Amino acid sequence: METLNFAKEIGQIILSKKGYNVKILELKKLTSIADYFVICSADSDVQVRAIADEIDKILSKRGIKCYNREGEIALNWVLLDYFDVVVHIFKTEVREYYNLEKLWGDAPAFEIKDETESKNEN
Repeated sequence: METLNFAKEIGQIILSKKGYNVKILELKKLTSIADYFVICSADSDVQVRAIADEIDKILSKRGIKCYNREGEIALNWVLLDYFDVVVHIFKTEVREYYNLEKLWGDAPAFEIKDETESKNEN
């Protein structure tokens, strides 16, 4: 699967668990850390965990392994590392504090919208 499509798919999984403000940052011309960051917000610890678990469950069923998971004790910022795509699931206030979008301000960014909502609008 092409990396951008993989990042978009993760974005849709996040939206399915009511994560919001989902953005993808394209980093491939800026760093070797990852090609893309997928960043989202959640309102509670429970929601942060639910989003992380849903991503892992769906991708694991397809044989896609998460190589590193961090932040699952405090649940303020959970990171899922899929090598080319790194997912950042933030509680809203923590996301505002760290502001990765500003830190990586040179990276092209775009928001992911719920595909089912746009289909229902037509």
